[in-house]
Amino acid sequence: MKILGIETSCDETGVAIYDGKSNSILSERLFSQVNLHAKFGGVIPELSSRDHVLKLLPLINSTIDSSGINEKCIDGISYTAGPGLRGPLLVGAVMAESLAKGWEIPFIGVNHMEAHLLVNLLENASLTFPFLTLLISGGHCLLIKANNIGSYQVLGETLDDAVGEAFDKVARLLGLVYPGGPSIEKLALQGNTGSIKLPRPMTTGKTKNLDFSFSGLKTAVLYALKNESKLTNAFKADLAASFQEAVADTLLIKCKWALEKTKLSQLVIGGGVAANSYIRDRLTHGLKKNKIFFPSLERCTDNGAMIAYTGFCKLMSGSFKDSKIRVRPKWSLSEI
Repeated sequence: MKILGIETSCDETGVAIYDGKSNSILSERLFSQVNLHAKFGGVIPELSSRDHVLKLLPLINSTIDSSGINEKCIDGISYTAGPGLRGPLLVGAVMAESLAKGWEIPFIGVNHMEAHLLVNLLENASLTFPFLTLLISGGHCLLIKANNIGSYQVLGETLDDAVGEAFDKVARLLGLVYPGGPSIEKLALQGNTGSIKLPRPMTTGKTKNLDFSFSGLKTAVLYALKNESKLTNAFKADLAASFQEAVADTLLIKCKWALEKTKLSQLVIGGGVAANSYIRDRLTHGLKKNKIFFPSLERCTDNGAMIAYTGFCKLMSGSFKDSKIRVRPKWSLSEI
């Protein structure tokens, strides 16, 4: 079975074709709108929707042309139905439905966060259920016990700012360019992680709460800036390094608690922030007794491959076939 996957949840237009027989991605294309939104310091939903409209069909045609097959070989279409921005989600959903009805094949809307989770199965043959998952991105921070495909237990989630959102806001405070994650990671290389004391939110107490909160950490960065009389580049680098260290420590502590609670030995880490090299290293070394799985860097950010693979998993069950467009801007994994 060959599945065309379409990703348009936010500011990246992703298209890919997955072949179940060879368990491989035949072809994929990705267009990022980062430069379009950088001048605004964040994603503008209306601009994002319009750009998806312009880019999506050419990317689909290019992906099919380079795959070595034609549209008659495609057995199904999957698209991101949520969570995400409503306008961009609708662009992908309408395109998926239109093509599916024209080609007379099934189409299905998949959960964006489930796709970030399942793409690790595509890349890591040794990974088996059940396992713990940490999903860290611009809009989400989740700890999940994955029992099987479609069976997930949310153990902890962000109560305010997600990790990627905190990176973006702190980058803005430091005068760095959007997106904040790569900007802070680059600046932090010049700084000292132990030079500025910052909190590790919700990591004290005997209850070992698995939820996250990063708004207080962001506020601590703001006060550190206000209390510094001379904002030199060296100070900003130290602050960036200290912030990144505080985030990594917080994630590490929560993962340790979750692994202890679930008695699992495998940890899957996904989402855009999983591309941060410092965080990857801290988690890998801090959890060396466990099996840690990261997707490849190109699979951390939003992409069509993860949507195509997830669609394949769903369609193979035989019970998933949409008859109308379904988009859910807010869609918890616990509701699948």
